[in-house]
Amino acid sequence: MLFVGPAGDDTGPGTAERPFATLERARDAAGPGTVVELRGGTYRLTDTFRLTAAHSGVVYRAHGHGTPAQEEVVLSGGREIERWSTGDDGTHRAELPGPAPRQLYADGRRVERAATPLTDVPLVRTADGYTVEDAGPGAWTGDVEFVYRGAYPWSEGRCRVAAVTGDAHSTTITMAAPAFARATRLYHSILSWEGPDAGEFHGVDAPTSAENSPAFLTDGTFATTGTVLHYRPHRGDGASPSSTEGPKGVVAPVLETLLHAQGVSDVTFQGVTFADATWLRPSTPQGFLHYHGNGYDNGGELNTVTFAEGQGQVTVPGDVASIPGNLLFEDCCGITLQGCRFTRLGGVGVEFKGAGAHNTVRDGEFVDIAGGGLTIGDGARDHRVENNHVHRIGLDYHGSPAVLVTGTTATVIAHNEVDDVPHNGIVVYEGCGTHVLNNLVHHTMKVLADGGGIYVSGPQGDSYESGAVLRGNVVRSTVTPWNWGIYTDYGAAHVTVEANVVHTSHAPVVLTVWPPLDQVTFTGNIWDADPGEAPDGVVLAANTVLAPSELAEDARASAIIEAAGRRAT
Repeated sequence: MLFVGPAGDDTGPGTAERPFATLERARDAAGPGTVVELRGGTYRLTDTFRLTAAHSGVVYRAHGHGTPAQEEVVLSGGREIERWSTGDDGTHRAELPGPAPRQLYADGRRVERAATPLTDVPLVRTADGYTVEDAGPGAWTGDVEFVYRGAYPWSEGRCRVAAVTGDAHSTTITMAAPAFARATRLYHSILSWEGPDAGEFHGVDAPTSAENSPAFLTDGTFATTGTVLHYRPHRGDGASPSSTEGPKGVVAPVLETLLHAQGVSDVTFQGVTFADATWLRPSTPQGFLHYHGNGYDNGGELNTVTFAEGQGQVTVPGDVASIPGNLLFEDCCGITLQGCRFTRLGGVGVEFKGAGAHNTVRDGEFVDIAGGGLTIGDGARDHRVENNHVHRIGLDYHGSPAVLVTGTTATVIAHNEVDDVPHNGIVVYEGCGTHVLNNLVHHTMKVLADGGGIYVSGPQGDSYESGAVLRGNVVRSTVTPWNWGIYTDYGAAHVTVEANVVHTSHAPVVLTVWPPLDQVTFTGNIWDADPGEAPDGVVLAANTVLAPSELAEDARASAIIEAAGRRAT
């Protein structure tokens, strides 16, 4: 056994009495079968903690893990801000310790980025930006960014402002290239059905808000201008506005990747908190041209998708990239993340990438994350996600789901609680044999539209036997209009939706989509509304409609509800 402590010494022997100071020193000293005991405290990482095949077979655990005496171990990629100056308006300023942060934390609490709504600003789109008959935006300084919430109902893009010029009567806003031109092409749709919403639309015509100017500061917000941070705290956020020394405990994330493991096998982390990482791509001239889930346009060819029966068309990216994980496990097998906490992160919390197998995430918490909670990507086999609480994610990138699997085989997502999510809760893209079992999913779809508590898209195997199974889940309180508790979409095939309880949604399930569903069966479910007639390719069998007030009186519904969600550890 080796020991590490924040006050340790890397020249020592790594014993309980004389622990190492860094994980890197313990990693290099450990061999297969070694347990690395981490004493409590915050470890400020100066670089990504990297693991290769040579570092396999090691357990990293918080001291006292699994006992009441477990110590709090935090691996942080942030830097505390120091040497403040304070203005008369209560705004504190400091030189940044690294790249301009997209997130900021005070005493562990998220500080909101300064923003102002644009819904009432009469912007007129031009080839490279906007004009407005108003001198007010001429006062915008800083690294301003426009947000396009609902560019499509399921999308929210971001583009930087390159320059703001004007006179006493009008303002010209020049947007960063190439993001703005790409956004103009991407967020283009034609809706052909009859009605007030029909017509041709460019999602960039109406940005919904602007962020990150000192002109937008209110109490409890921050903004950046180049290498300078502007922060106006609430009373209690580390310091009162009248403090002469400036705020304490203010941390800016610096590292984009806290942990990168590649080709590693049989490594376990127990009881560790991973915190304070960022993702900087949206701050570049490339912007963040979100499309769906964690995916965004990476600047390649665009394609047009035409709906059935002349309903219209949308533009979709042909070259899709994804928000990366702040913890990345690439081509790894036998990884176990047990009882860990993932928080204050600027991308996706954890990503499994490549041809890994038999990796497990259990008994953890994902909270206060800018993007998605957990992603398992193409090539993964036999992964398990069980007994986790995933909530307050997608705080900056509102299309990000709590849990996303794509291109995987035999993934099991079981007994998790997913809540407080801006769009989809659990997302299953095309794959084979995914089982979504006994999860409690609630208060999803809080910001964007056209999604669901559980969302399944594309073929899921070549038969019902090899397909996806959604069983025993409780899905309730999908919040915004135009959503479904369980949403099978975009040619979903070979899906069994069985013995779930679904209520308090726009509708419990959707049956008619484009491309159409094929070999999708809904059987033995309990929901609070009749979903309608089943089209070709869909089977509805032995489902029950109950009002929410009747669920507690129904023995079968009560049993499903009792079995769903997290179990005691």
